[in-house]
Amino acid sequence: MDRLSEYRIMWVLVFFDLPTETKKEKKTYADFRKNLQKDGFTMFQFSIYIRHCGSKENADVHIKRVKSFLPIYGQVGILCITDKQFGNIELFSAKKIQAVNTPGQQLELF
Repeated sequence: MDRLSEYRIMWVLVFFDLPTETKKEKKTYADFRKNLQKDGFTMFQFSIYIRHCGSKENADVHIKRVKSFLPIYGQVGILCITDKQFGNIELFSAKKIQAVNTPGQQLELF
């Protein structure tokens, strides 16, 4: 039972901001993303990739692997959190605000 604890299961998040001005920088960016995907990371947002790990020890293996293919330029952050902490995330999608103006009535937003 302890093996499936939400305090033992980990999520590894990799945040990155890499330059993409030149052709070489774009290739480095693409290679970094491909390496993350090969290691089982999934895109959470454009520059945030996440990976589920069964334990802290397993997470450490993947963190070490990411460190082995860090690009020379740009910034990369790695965060490791428990499944319990990840479960507290609040996600929001942008809602398109539509305005309707009918003659003789006030502007309605929905």
